[in-house]
Amino acid sequence: MHEAEVTETPGQHAGRFFESVLGSAAQPLCVVDQDGLVRYANRAASEVLGYDAPSELEGLPLRLEGCPTQQTRLTGEPVRVEEDWLVGRDGSRLPVSHSSSPIELRHGRGAVFTFNDIAERQGIEGHLSEIADARAAEARAAQRRIIEAGDAARRRVTQDLHDGAQQDLATVFINLQLAQQKWSSDPDEARQLVDKAADHAKLGVTELRELVAGIHPLILSSRGLGAAVAAFAGRLTLPIKLIDLPEQRLPPELESSLYFFVTEALTNVVKHARASLASVRFEVNGAFLALEVADDGIGGAELSSAGRGLGGLHDRVGALNGVLSLTSEPGQGTLVRAEIPVAPAIS
Repeated sequence: MHEAEVTETPGQHAGRFFESVLGSAAQPLCVVDQDGLVRYANRAASEVLGYDAPSELEGLPLRLEGCPTQQTRLTGEPVRVEEDWLVGRDGSRLPVSHSSSPIELRHGRGAVFTFNDIAERQGIEGHLSEIADARAAEARAAQRRIIEAGDAARRRVTQDLHDGAQQDLATVFINLQLAQQKWSSDPDEARQLVDKAADHAKLGVTELRELVAGIHPLILSSRGLGAAVAAFAGRLTLPIKLIDLPEQRLPPELESSLYFFVTEALTNVVKHARASLASVRFEVNGAFLALEVADDGIGGAELSSAGRGLGGLHDRVGALNGVLSLTSEPGQGTLVRAEIPVAPAIS
C-alpha cells in the first residue's frame, strides 16, 4: 500500500499506524484518491465486495450507481446516502448505505468512503411486508408497528456509528493533516498530534466494536453523560469550555442521543467553523432539557446546508420530540440549541 500518499505524515511510524487503523475497523472502509481510484481498503470492504484481499481493490474505481465520492472530492463536503447500489467483484449489485468524507492527499482531495450492506434489512422488511399483506386489518396494523420500530432501531444504530466512531476517525484524519503541516516548523506539536490521532483511532475502533455488539460507549454506560462529554472534548485539538454538565444519570436512550449530538456538533465545529474556542452547555428547566454547542468561528451555517452534519442533528433531536434552532450570523460564530422534553424526575 502507498502509505505516505494517504497519511501525508512523515516517517514510517504514522504510515504503519494508519494501515493498522484501516485493517482493524469493523465497518467496510476505503480511501479514494483525487481520480476516484481506491488507494486503501480494509479487509471488511474487500470481503463484502468479494475480493480475496484488500490489495486487489487498489487502483480500481468504486462502482456506485450514484457518485458520492466525486461530489465530496469536488466540494470538500461530506455526503451520506441511505440507499444505493455498489457493484461487487463478480458484477453483482449490493444494496448499501454509505458515507463519504473529504481528505487532502498529496496530489489533491480524495475521500474516505464507508458503507454497510443493507441486503439483510431489505430482505427482512420485504418478508414482513408480505406477511402483513396476508393478514387481517388489525394484524396488518400491528405488523406495521413492529416494522417501524425495527427501522427506527436500525436507524439509531446507523446514526450512532456515524456520530460516534466515524467522528473519531474523522478526527484522526484532521490531526494527521495538522501534524503534516507542522512537522518541519514544530516537530514536538506534530508528534503530539500524531499521538492524539492514535488515541482517536483506538477509540473509534473500540466504539465500532461496542456498537456492533449493541453496547453504548463504555464511559457513557459506566459514568454517565457528563463524564462522556468531558472525555470526548478533552481529546479534541480545539479548546472546549464545558458549562453545567449533568451530574445525575439520565435515561440510557436519552444519554446516548445527547452524547452523539454533542460529538457530531463538536466535530462539525472542528471541520468547518475555523474556530479558536467552542463551548457545550446543558440546562434542565422544568420538563425540558436544553443543550447548546457554540463556537467563535466564521458562522454562516444554515440548517439546510448540505454536508455539514446539521441534518443529522435535526433528525436526532426530532426523534426525541425536541426542537433544534440555529443562530449563525457570518463572522459571529454559530450556536446550535436543542430543547428536548424529559421526565420531570430528572429536574
